[in-house]
Amino acid sequence: MLDNNKAQFQVVSTPCGELDGEPIYLITLCNDDTTIKLTNLGATITAIFTADHNGEYQNIVAGYEDIDQYQDNPHYFGCLLGRYAGRISGSKFELDGDVVFLSRNDGLNHLHGGAEGFNKKVWKIKSFIQENEETGVIMEYLSQDGDEGYPGNLWVTVKYTLDKSNRLKIVYDAVTDKATPVNLSNHSYFNLSGFATDVLGHSLRLNAAAYTENDNHNVPTGKILQVAGTPLDFLHAKTIGADIAGVAASDGYNHNYVLYDHFPGKVRLAAELSEPLSGRIVKVFTDRPGIQVYTANDWQGNITGPQGYVYGKHSAIALETQAFPDAPNHSGFPDTILRPGQRFISETVYEFSVIDN
Repeated sequence: MLDNNKAQFQVVSTPCGELDGEPIYLITLCNDDTTIKLTNLGATITAIFTADHNGEYQNIVAGYEDIDQYQDNPHYFGCLLGRYAGRISGSKFELDGDVVFLSRNDGLNHLHGGAEGFNKKVWKIKSFIQENEETGVIMEYLSQDGDEGYPGNLWVTVKYTLDKSNRLKIVYDAVTDKATPVNLSNHSYFNLSGFATDVLGHSLRLNAAAYTENDNHNVPTGKILQVAGTPLDFLHAKTIGADIAGVAASDGYNHNYVLYDHFPGKVRLAAELSEPLSGRIVKVFTDRPGIQVYTANDWQGNITGPQGYVYGKHSAIALETQAFPDAPNHSGFPDTILRPGQRFISETVYEFSVIDN
């Protein structure tokens, strides 16, 4: 492991074996304050080391000690979700008059791209970035026609960059030769204490006054409801645990929030997460219309992370910038169909800082 207190502005790639004949790498991005570790297996963020207000570095995202474990990764630690992040009801949707059937991997539903989604794929490393202002890596993957039931060949590129202001930028880029739904996201789970505590004492603010209502299977009903007067209201910062007992149906938060001020290509603040003891802050900026907030409600304490702590219920929070789940089945949701001749481009930024003493 790198000595994070002496991290320099650089990118390092280390071979870590093969999967189905494809080479797997661990990629490290560093500046003077932050270290990001990734692998091309699932285009996954495996670790993020940031300093607390005492200058102590800790890994603030969930992951595994061994890269080989990401071949399974049932909780989707840090991976790229696709072709479609979130659930698609009944594993089917209608497109241009035809019914498209997808693989089932969540009861009767399709979740996060299916049983062999983008999180299970070995991505090709296209190039590295090492400049005066940023360091990074670009990966690419071809999802072939019929992959998990999706129509069309989809060429996907993802660029991860770390700049001198401690901002991790993720840029997704995709084109297709047939109409197909596209909803790409990253599934990193954050715990700003370095997993020394759960996240119920973390403070969260969301720039969202509404959310998409879920049914009993966490699939949108199609209704968009206001958060005012409900436990889902994070318009003003509050601790995650303050009202979590009020969302007992899902045993915690697992909701897609409708973000303010959505306009394609416009990146704006979506969420701010902070933890008082460490002083760490993560701000999330995105051009996506929604953000899925999930508080690790189904973690059962059977995984010990590289931080040395057991990952139990509510040990972390995922902030997944995205289009709305099940949008292909709801005409009132923002359109997620990418067509030939169009280009899907989306940007999400995670900005790391500490509370001023």
